[in-house]
Amino acid sequence: MADQHAATVRRFNRTYTQRIGALDDSFLGTGRPLGPSRLLFEIGLSDDDGATVRELRERLGLDSGYLSRLLRSLEADGLVDVRPDPTDRRRRRVRLTGRGRTARRRLDERSEDLARSLVAPLSERQRERLTEALATADLLVRAATVQLQEVSPTDPRSVAAMAAYFAEIGERFGFEPGDAWLEDAEAMTGPDGFFVVATSDGEAVACGGVHRLPDGAAEIKRMWVHGDWRGAGLGARLLRHLEDVVRDRGYDVVRLDTNDTLLEAIAMYERAGYHAIERYNDNPWARRWFEKTL
Repeated sequence: MADQHAATVRRFNRTYTQRIGALDDSFLGTGRPLGPSRLLFEIGLSDDDGATVRELRERLGLDSGYLSRLLRSLEADGLVDVRPDPTDRRRRRVRLTGRGRTARRRLDERSEDLARSLVAPLSERQRERLTEALATADLLVRAATVQLQEVSPTDPRSVAAMAAYFAEIGERFGFEPGDAWLEDAEAMTGPDGFFVVATSDGEAVACGGVHRLPDGAAEIKRMWVHGDWRGAGLGARLLRHLEDVVRDRGYDVVRLDTNDTLLEAIAMYERAGYHAIERYNDNPWARRWFEKTL
């Protein structure tokens, strides 16, 4: 069955790369291959301050050497300006030049024209089916390629994820975090705790952490998945990853709590082998408590 899935993905890749012109030396007639064209598009997504080389590398998942070569080619064509970041001269910041903005706009226009031409022969019902299928495929492929990294709770990605987490539960439940994250961050810093952030294209899309309870059990806290990513299995993947790390660190028991209105989260925990237990903490937001023996 796995071979069948891989064969389907490979067949789609061959079909799609041919249809969109990814094999051409001049992508969409721009005079540039797909690689530098894609980089030009990505730089254009940034504001007037541009993007750092590190940000571009993380978004596109490119090797540092290859990214440098692409940037040099764009710079030689007068499309980008690469200079030290005035706020931190150890970093390089990339901006589109006037000529680069024009080239990027033409790239957008031609990409739009190609997309329209691809769906033009289809009926309205076929277009809807294609749109739904591609949206699902995009979500699942991105979910499958998310990077799970153990980072400091004070890392900018951790801070961004927690800001989104607290904003969401504040809106849903009126929860005021106060100093909760400061206490969590300290507890989730080694050796007994850790924090994991899931990133896609350089952005934090999920997170979760672990700290040690007084009785020696591990507790999973602050699990969050971005709303746009729910339904793709990322929460279950993150939970398995946290459990693997917990197990590797010698814990035998893991606990967690949640609110009783989060039915999908409760169902996920139960599928993962957690069973309901009595209250074990003083979290005023929690209404359900779970435990699993590893």
